[in-house]
Parts: sequence; C-alpha cells; structure tokens
Amino acid sequence: MKQVMLVAVVAAAFVSGSAMANEKLAKEKNCLACHQVATKVVGPAYKDVAAKYAGQKDAEAKLVQKVMKGGSGSWGAVPMPANPQVNEAEAKTLVKWILSLK
Repeated sequence: MKQVMLVAVVAAAFVSGSAMANEKLAKEKNCLACHQVATKVVGPAYKDVAAKYAGQKDAEAKLVQKVMKGGSGSWGAVPMPANPQVNEAEAKTLVKWILSLK
C-alpha cells in the first residue's frame, strides 16, 4: 500500500512540475502578456482554447503553426502576432500544455 501511495505522489509531482515548467516557458516566451490560463486578456484564456479544440485530431499541428506564425479571426478582431522567438519544439510543448488544461 505504501508503494502505491509513493507512486501516486511521485506521479502527481511530475505532472504538477511539468505544468509549472510549461507555464514558465509561456512566461519566458512572453505568451502571458496576452493570455492567461483561466481569464481572457487580449487573447483567449488557455482553458477556452483547450475547450474549443478538444477532440480535434489536427488541433496540435494547427495551433503550433498559429503560435509561431500568428493568425486572426478565430477569437475576434484582434490578431495574434507571429512569435519568431518560439521554435517548433517550444511551440509543441506550449500547445500540448494548453490543450491539457481543463
């Protein structure tokens, strides 16, 4: 029983640490200037993005491109600028994190 509890604690710490690391990456890449996890700022809340794209098979690839190249029209009149400071691996990490939010 103690081993099961230990595994659960380690797994929770890993997931929590991973979430924190990805939020840290979002902060480092200046994403949080326009987005927040639960609140709309200039752009949509990340939880709203996760809800909108839930279950869409092509969501990750579509959003990775949007993070890097920018886009408009999906969330209103304010366009999302391109983010040349974010490489493809970083964009994938950010998008996976965003899509995991509930």
